[in-house]
Amino acid sequence: MSRYLTYRKLNWLLVLAAIVGMAFALVFLQHYKGLTPCPLCVFQRVGLMVMGAFALIAGIFNPRKLWLRAVLWVGSMAGILWAAGVAARHGWLQNLPPDKVPYCGPCLEYWLESLPLQDVGNQVLSGSGECAVVDWTFMGMSIPVQSLIFFSLLVLINLVVGMRIWQDK
Repeated sequence: MSRYLTYRKLNWLLVLAAIVGMAFALVFLQHYKGLTPCPLCVFQRVGLMVMGAFALIAGIFNPRKLWLRAVLWVGSMAGILWAAGVAARHGWLQNLPPDKVPYCGPCLEYWLESLPLQDVGNQVLSGSGECAVVDWTFMGMSIPVQSLIFFSLLVLINLVVGMRIWQDK
């Protein structure tokens, strides 16, 4: 079995997962359901895209140098851990009692135009009232909870990729 799950194939699996995840977010949730992504949703998408980009590079070039594989793996893992962390924070915000939910601040576009990038990140991660709204559920789980489960699976796949770095030289 391990012979079939090579470093390259696992990276292509991560690329496919990133494409499917983004398609679900863009096509189904945003266009079909008409849901506008909140700032935390956007940050989760960024993490998924980062993971997918590093996995795509690894899948295309299939580097032989150990250090290059490690760099690509760290980039991929950082992206998906970022997305999972933001999804966990988002789910936590949605489960706060109504009196503890942060107030709704300006939209993400306003922050990007008026604040330095580091301050935008801090503002978004602190969350706002719009991020605490549960717009859609599936099997009783909100979108951030579903995302966290999906991202956790991708973290596990990334861990297997990390093990393959040294095995599939």
